Amino acid sequence: MITLSAKSHTPMYEQLYNQLAADIRSGTLAPGSPLPGRRTMANQLGVSVNTVDAAYQMLAAEGLAESRPRSGFYVQDTGGMLCPAPAAAEPEPEVPAKPARQEATPRYDLSTGSIDTELFPARSWGRIQKELLYQVPELLQRGPMQGDEDLRGEIARYLAEYRGVVCTPEQVVVGAGIEYLLGCVAHLFAGSVAAVENPGYTRSRTILENNGIPCRLVDIDRHGLPADGLDTCGANLCYVTPSHHFPTGVTMPAWRRAQLLAWAAARPGRYILEDDYDSEFRFSTRPLPSLQGMAGADGPVVYLTTFSKSLAPGIRIACMVLPPHLLERYRQDFAVYSNTVSRFEQETLCRFMAQGHFTRHIARMRLAYKRRMETFAAALRQALGPEMVLDGTQSGLHFLLTLPGAGGEQAMVAAARAEGVQLRGLSEYYMARPESCRPDTVVAGYAALRTEDIPAVAAALGRAWAGHSTTVPPASRA
Repeated sequence: MITLSAKSHTPMYEQLYNQLAADIRSGTLAPGSPLPGRRTMANQLGVSVNTVDAAYQMLAAEGLAESRPRSGFYVQDTGGMLCPAPAAAEPEPEVPAKPARQEATPRYDLSTGSIDTELFPARSWGRIQKELLYQVPELLQRGPMQGDEDLRGEIARYLAEYRGVVCTPEQVVVGAGIEYLLGCVAHLFAGSVAAVENPGYTRSRTILENNGIPCRLVDIDRHGLPADGLDTCGANLCYVTPSHHFPTGVTMPAWRRAQLLAWAAARPGRYILEDDYDSEFRFSTRPLPSLQGMAGADGPVVYLTTFSKSLAPGIRIACMVLPPHLLERYRQDFAVYSNTVSRFEQETLCRFMAQGHFTRHIARMRLAYKRRMETFAAALRQALGPEMVLDGTQSGLHFLLTLPGAGGEQAMVAAARAEGVQLRGLSEYYMARPESCRPDTVVAGYAALRTEDIPAVAAALGRAWAGHSTTVPPASRA
């Protein structure tokens, strides 16, 4: 029988872990037997679900239990190789407890770089790969340096239909991630100066500068990156995310896009690097056509996009579309390079797109993420009150959360972490002039957030920020 003591100096989750571990090691809990559900165990012991989950996660980390998706935790069969329980440590002298709040290990990660792996089309993807492995052994040979022709054809057709990109398959270059392709582009523009968005995607700036392209920071406004900022900074390149600015979620309107294209056309040697970030996940309206589509196949735009969010980051497939005059230079300079994406992955994606799986998969993901965003937003409004403001919910897989009077984003991030929630403040994406950042604002990604965890996350943030000056405490709300 499990008993926990609130008076013990040992945290209750550790008490629970120690007793369960002892029962597993002694054989009292047989291999393969299920552990009680987290809520069931929490109700039996009169503790929180977080306490039970922390104990179960410790068991899993030691190999004493395993987590089975949508099923729960089960005693692990270790084949008789159980480690003995660690010797009990000598009790330490009692030290008066400090009044400061102890920081908890984050249990919920609201970062922007993750996806929901359960949405990955494993069955159809795996079936195609298995067929290829046995039926197309020539994929073991080296392929074209730009990527396999059939895949480039499918990508060109998809981009034309859904993003308005104007190109031929010959203009498409497949590579292992946006970072790699952006490095190739930087080589083509050696000696240039690039303007990048502030705030923005700091990794892109790093990649450009690592490849010898100095960067100038241009502050965005509510319509995205302003063209007049390009004239004053002396750049001949402009790296921009017009469809879904990161991290603010701003969509650049058509008239601002026209201004950027006019800037590029005004002087030879000016180019726009268009990163079509998160364009697949627009929930209310169809996205505006790409800048590349507005400029045309010969226009001064290099288009880049990735399959990291639509499929999985680990697959490492991205592509770019080069204007014909840059394509010729690319082929000359990279002629001896091999393509950086496995040909099996390339052909799998090609057939996945050709057979209609990709568009259906995107539609399912868009619906699933929209529902998750709406559920999360509703839970946050209930926990934080009407003063909270969410921006960027119309597209992408994250939004900005502003809570006036919360004491500043650093305090918000620290308090959230103490409640087990990991997120980042908006000012972390400012590469210059952070004083212009909107106050009391954090960036919350929800792609990897399990739907069943949303109430717990919202409640944790409600506890973390309960002391802000304008929100009514949760206990007093109807």
